[in-house]
Amino acid sequence: MRYETVVIGAGQAGLSAGYHLAQRGKPFVILDGADRVGGSWLNRWDSLALFTPSNRNNLPGEKFGGGFSFASKDEMAAYLQRYAEQQQLPIRLGTRVDGLFREGDGFRVTAGTESFETDNVILATGVHRVPKIPDFAGELSPDIVQLHSADYRNPGQLQPGTVLIVGAGNSGAEIGVEVGKTHKVLLAGRNVGYIPIEVRGWQGRVAFPLIWWVWEHILTEDKKPGRKVQAEALEGHGEFLIRQKEKDLLAVGIERVARIGAVVDGRPQTEDGDLLDVANVIWATGFLPDFGWIDLPGLDSSGRLANQRGAVVGQPGLYVLGQEFQYMFNSHTVGGVGKDAAYVVRQIAGRSVLTSSMV
Repeated sequence: MRYETVVIGAGQAGLSAGYHLAQRGKPFVILDGADRVGGSWLNRWDSLALFTPSNRNNLPGEKFGGGFSFASKDEMAAYLQRYAEQQQLPIRLGTRVDGLFREGDGFRVTAGTESFETDNVILATGVHRVPKIPDFAGELSPDIVQLHSADYRNPGQLQPGTVLIVGAGNSGAEIGVEVGKTHKVLLAGRNVGYIPIEVRGWQGRVAFPLIWWVWEHILTEDKKPGRKVQAEALEGHGEFLIRQKEKDLLAVGIERVARIGAVVDGRPQTEDGDLLDVANVIWATGFLPDFGWIDLPGLDSSGRLANQRGAVVGQPGLYVLGQEFQYMFNSHTVGGVGKDAAYVVRQIAGRSVLTSSMV
């Protein structure tokens, strides 16, 4: 099968790309290994709510609705499925891509026994791919329950006793506040700070439009403040807390401890040398990209793909969407990715015109 463009991933990034391709009348297909659109949202913890208000969760061409509420993961999954149906996007579900190769000036995309030839590929596989867990995690005592945040669903998975949450970013803080209602919680990791207003109340309603504008227009890679924040993000420094505050952590009795540096005699040890007696560990340590299935000459697929506004460096026709701070602070959010998608599709349209003129 041949398409001008193959989009890999039917999440918010892939759907946004599909919308803009359809608006330009470009032939394309979206491939996704899940059995439903938005399925990846359902594979997160039960109480997960988006960190941005619903009125900022709009994909191009269709509002999410819900005003200033913070949507649940189920509501987001339903929105994405509804969006794909209403936009009539050509999506092939149950098609798990396992290879990407050069084929002349274009590409060959493989998914099991199927093969797709294409001029352009948009990698819209999202940022939450492979759970990142330190190597010494395997040295923990088998009596300790271990979960990554990708596998955590609710406190019912945990055994009685203290819970150590490793990673003090948004996920660690949100899970900590929930678990702190039923367990003693230790939170290990750098204090990343927080938005100094209550975003869930009237202050958020007033200030969030300005916050969003700053994310979209000031914290970009072509401006000095944005480059500084981007560099910190790429170095693994956690984003500041959006919804939780230090007082919220203290309210449920969460105790902060130093970073975890090793395991000694089956127990986690902080960088300060303290051994922690815990019954559970939740690794809220983020994710690694998963581009190992890409086999392209000259491409380093071991980490974040170097790109210029989505165009992968040194790989004509290959684009990426939805990476954290791809161009602006909110590039990986539901409401932010559409702007990047529009830019990428403009590049594809320009490339198509150039290719046609050379024929």
